Amino acid sequence: QVQFVESGGGLVQPGGSLRVSCAASFVISGINAILWYRQAPGKAREYVATITRSGATMYADSVEGRFTVSRDDVKNTVTLQMNNLRPEDTAVYLCNAADSDYVIQFPWGQGTQVTVSS
Repeated sequence: QVQFVESGGGLVQPGGSLRVSCAASFVISGINAILWYRQAPGKAREYVATITRSGATMYADSVEGRFTVSRDDVKNTVTLQMNNLRPEDTAVYLCNAADSDYVIQFPWGQGTQVTVSS
């Protein structure tokens, strides 16, 4: 079954850093884009960042300048480096693939929990 497995979440203090990863069970080099989303309790899923097949990146305004997305096509992994974390960044972080129309391709996985709290 095609899927992503997210990992690396945890508890961090405000201002701290955390790196979460998204491992694919297939070759990602042919995927148009890999997207990161997050979902806080009681809230809708929120877009976070994109990395395209060519390596171009895009970010939500709320994380621009603090988060960095990268990809490793040898390991079929996408990583989200999160710096200067804020309590409002607390959420379950999920990844998925998108086609050329940026339509999400696969069922969502369980994600990885990131909690920012003192």
